[in-house]
Amino acid sequence: MKRKPTNLKYHELIGLKVKILRGLDSSLEGLEGIVLWETTRSFILQRLDNGRRITILKAGSIFCFELYDRKVEIMGEDLLGNPADRAKKLFRVLSRY
Repeated sequence: MKRKPTNLKYHELIGLKVKILRGLDSSLEGLEGIVLWETTRSFILQRLDNGRRITILKAGSIFCFELYDRKVEIMGEDLLGNPADRAKKLFRVLSRY
């Protein structure tokens, strides 16, 4: 299934550009990077400004992902879990219809 703004939270996010709109650590707000890796509860990002890698927790954060020519805001709580488990959620929802 193609990544769309409406189903992005169910897809793999590695490789996407992301901006932190809100985080538990307010000093990270506004930071932009590329998602290098994803765990159940966090992202590892490579910062665009200096190339350093940082880890940010999903819970308590709001992210803005760039998808093609659009920006998609997603609450970190909606991204908890690994990508495979999130994809399974999408298929469960679709199978109801």
